[in-house]
Amino acid sequence: MVRKCILTLICAAVMNMFIVPLCRSDVSPIPAGEAEAKAALEKSPRHHEWVNIPVPGSQTKLSSFIVYPERKDKAPVIIVIMEIYGLTDWLRAVTDSLAAEGFIAIAPDLLSGRGPGGGGTETFAGRDDVVKAVSGLSSLQVVTMLDAVKDHAISLPAATQKFATVGFCWGGGQSFHYATVQPKLGAAVVFYGLSPPLEALRATSAPVLGLYGEDDARVVSTVRPAEEKMKELGKIYITHIYKDAGHGFLRAQGERNGANLEASRQAWPAAIQFLRQNLE
Repeated sequence: MVRKCILTLICAAVMNMFIVPLCRSDVSPIPAGEAEAKAALEKSPRHHEWVNIPVPGSQTKLSSFIVYPERKDKAPVIIVIMEIYGLTDWLRAVTDSLAAEGFIAIAPDLLSGRGPGGGGTETFAGRDDVVKAVSGLSSLQVVTMLDAVKDHAISLPAATQKFATVGFCWGGGQSFHYATVQPKLGAAVVFYGLSPPLEALRATSAPVLGLYGEDDARVVSTVRPAEEKMKELGKIYITHIYKDAGHGFLRAQGERNGANLEASRQAWPAAIQFLRQNLE
């Protein structure tokens, strides 16, 4: 009888090791994958709006999607930088997920005015056309637009003066680059984006978090040299490389036999914790 009770207690303890972490309220739920993004947006209780932001030197205003958190005090700002596929429903769902974590999140359409008829991402005929247009943006153009978004966002009555960037794919590389040119940036999160040239890292002003899939050699091959250079310079660059995950794992959560989903479950809470540590 005693032996049976001991075995029961051991089994319960082992089960708790696996069940409790899944039920913890402090673990950030991951954003929806690409297929579920539109439905997730429609179910969101948070306030969404579109704003048109003036950009110095341009007659075209930057169409931007902004989501406000539900909190009593002012919130720091997260600028969400799009993938090479433009401002999609998925990126908007990620923006909403960041607001769910307590941030004012704003995602600019960096193709505003560059599409057919002067439109943005949604006016291009197909994904290939969007990729070509995004690839044609210069670093100077991107930084100018991000600065305009930053100025608008931190001037909002509900915002603090602290801000960070979170970027994905092409936008991940831009997030890292922005940390080398914007001295007031509070933090930069890089989801599977290329690292800047090593000589540019000397100017990095903000702590950087890099989140990568192991099976993404094009990007991961730039990580180790950047790590070594940032360490040499005394800069903060924290990296995580997730086993068997591919490029774009947070969007393509259903791919690679569960590896992308597992990477997403680890990377998203890491990003939220990093942002809170540096902005709150």
